[in-house]
Amino acid sequence: MKIEDKIKKSLDKIRPALQSDGGDVQFVSWDDDTKIVKVQLMGMCVGCPMAGITLKQGIEVELKKEFPEIESVENV
Repeated sequence: MKIEDKIKKSLDKIRPALQSDGGDVQFVSWDDDTKIVKVQLMGMCVGCPMAGITLKQGIEVELKKEFPEIESVENV
């Protein structure tokens, strides 16, 4: 299984917590050179003042637990 598919599976585990608050997250891309995951926050996450914290201290932390090679998760 490719790392992109593994990352998507991990995001599927995170997604219910976001959806319970009216938000969501969608995988956009993985850059093997920079080790950056790009996602798109959706729903109530768009424009939410807590979105940056959700992204870095929620999504990024959880993904790095499974994939230590990830340098960063960015919202596009």
